[in-house]
Amino acid sequence: MGKGEELTTTKYLIHVQINATGIVEKPDVVGAIFGQTEGLLSNDLDLRELQRTGRIGRIKVDIRSSEGRSKGDIVISSSLDRIETAILAASLETINRVGPCEATMSTQKVEDVRAVKRKQVVNRAKEIYESMMKVVAPESIKMIEEIKESMRIYEISEYGEERLPAGPNVMTSDAILVVEGRSDVLNLLKYGIKNAVAVEGVNIPKSIAELTREKTVTAFVDGDHGGELILKELLQVGKLDYITRAPHGKEVEDLEKDEVMIALRDKMPVEQFFDNKKHRSKPKIEDKVIVLKRVLRGLEGTGSCEIFDDTLNSLKEVKVEDLYEEIKNSSGEIYSIAFDGIISQRLVDISVDKRIKNLVAFGVHDVVKKPDSLRIITN
Repeated sequence: MGKGEELTTTKYLIHVQINATGIVEKPDVVGAIFGQTEGLLSNDLDLRELQRTGRIGRIKVDIRSSEGRSKGDIVISSSLDRIETAILAASLETINRVGPCEATMSTQKVEDVRAVKRKQVVNRAKEIYESMMKVVAPESIKMIEEIKESMRIYEISEYGEERLPAGPNVMTSDAILVVEGRSDVLNLLKYGIKNAVAVEGVNIPKSIAELTREKTVTAFVDGDHGGELILKELLQVGKLDYITRAPHGKEVEDLEKDEVMIALRDKMPVEQFFDNKKHRSKPKIEDKVIVLKRVLRGLEGTGSCEIFDDTLNSLKEVKVEDLYEEIKNSSGEIYSIAFDGIISQRLVDISVDKRIKNLVAFGVHDVVKKPDSLRIITN
C-alpha cells in the first residue's frame, strides 16, 4: 500500500506506550506485536491479514533506551470501524515480552483522524472566507449581510466557565431551552431560536444548574434513552418548569422547523409530563415500525441495543454481547428491541419465550423457524 493510500483511508490512530526492562529495538517491538497477537482474535482481526489488505498501516515505533531500560511510543493507523479499532488497541495490551525482555504496553489514546481533518477544514475555510471578504466590494458585503439576516443565521456563543454552546440570547432571555449538545443549539439557531444552551453530556455542569434557578426553563431533549438520562440528571441538580422531547427515535439536531415548533408548542409542565407518561396510549403498529427503523439507523456501528416497552418508552441500552442474557433475565416488560447486529435463531427462540413482539436489526442469519407472535424487522 502506498503512502498516499494510507493517508486517505485512515480513520483512527492508535497511540500505545511501551516500557521494557532491557534494551530493545524497533524490529523487536514489531515482531512482538505480530507474534504475540497471532491467533488471539478472529481471522478478520489478525494483524498480518489486516496489514496485507490495507486495513491497518505500517507500525511506527519510536524507541529510546536509557540506564538499561527502554521506553517508547507506537502508532498504528486503522481504517477499521470504532469497535474493531478498540478491540485491536486492547489486544496490544496483552503483550508481555519484547525480545528477551519483559515489557508492558498501554494504549494512551485512539485519535479520530477525521475529527482532526474536520477541524483543519473549518479553520482553513475561515481563513479562505476572510481573504475573500477582503476583496469584496462594499455593496456586495451589504448584500451578504442582508441575506444572512433574512436567513436568520447567527453565530453560536458560549456560556459559563465551562464555555458551553449557547444561543446569543441565553443571558438576556427570561426563558431558556436546555438541550443536549452543540448541534442542537445550531439547529435551533437556524430556525431563529436563540435562547438555547447545551449541557454537553449527562453530567450537568454547575453553571447550568445555577442558571435553571434564575430562568423559566424548558428541557428540550432527544427522543431516545439518552434524552431520558439528561432529564433525570436535570431534575436532580436543577429546576425545570417545562419538558418537551423530539419524536421517538429522533434527535433535536435533526428536526425540521415544523417539528421543532410542534415540540415547543406541546411542551408540558414537569408534573403533567410524567403523569402523561404513565398513561400514554400505545402507538400504532405502523408508527412503531417507522420509529424502530429510525432507532436502528442511529445504532449503526455502536455495538449497542435499545430496549423498549409497549409504548416505545426506552427501558435500557445494553451492549449487543449482553443482549441474550438481558432478555433471559427479563420479567415480561420488554416489547421491542433494536440492535446493531444480526438476528439468529437462538435470539428468536428466547424472544418468543419472553413474549417479545418486535426484533429490529440489520439482517437475519440461519433463522428457520419464524413464529407469528414475533415481528422481525430489518433495515
